[in-house]
Amino acid sequence: MATVEFFFDCSSPWTYLGFHRMVQLSAELDQPVTWRPFLVGGVFNTVNPSVYRSRETPVPAKQAYMLKDLADWARHYGLAIRWPQKIFPVNSVKAMRACFFADAQGRLVPFARAAFEAYWGEMRDISQDDVVADVAAKAGLDPAAILAAAAGDDAKARLRANTDELIARGGFGSPTVFVDGTDMYFGNDRLDLVAAALRRAPA
Repeated sequence: MATVEFFFDCSSPWTYLGFHRMVQLSAELDQPVTWRPFLVGGVFNTVNPSVYRSRETPVPAKQAYMLKDLADWARHYGLAIRWPQKIFPVNSVKAMRACFFADAQGRLVPFARAAFEAYWGEMRDISQDDVVADVAAKAGLDPAAILAAAAGDDAKARLRANTDELIARGGFGSPTVFVDGTDMYFGNDRLDLVAAALRRAPA
């Protein structure tokens, strides 16, 4: 069976969409997924600073189309998505560090899904302790324990390591998917190609 790694950061709207679709594909294809939390800002700072320039001087027509495109994809997936203008971009580091605790408890997918929905569906600030605590409770996790874990050295080191690893493997944004270690796909709109690669893989 093929291996699948899904590098993600909850601060990205396209990753909200892609995460939802990857969960579906995992179930449809009976395909295990290794979920890899990372910090997309660290990647932008190191290898993709053009993202910041495009935010500083946006192209109005392209910006308008992007919002339409997001809405179209969300409708296609049956998701609610809104643009949290007052808290964009958000500092997602606490939520992403918390993912390691959720993973150890077997609750990463519910936690990450709740974090995505809190930010992109409800426009709540996932950099705040009370929001992360509420997300944790919705995922069936202990809020105090997850906040303590997110502040710990182990979570900090693991998030930094995942971010550095993605850069070393040629990644430049979120979501990034690897099939069998080296076959890289970037973006929500490439997940049909991920599905095709998995269907071609030997059983």
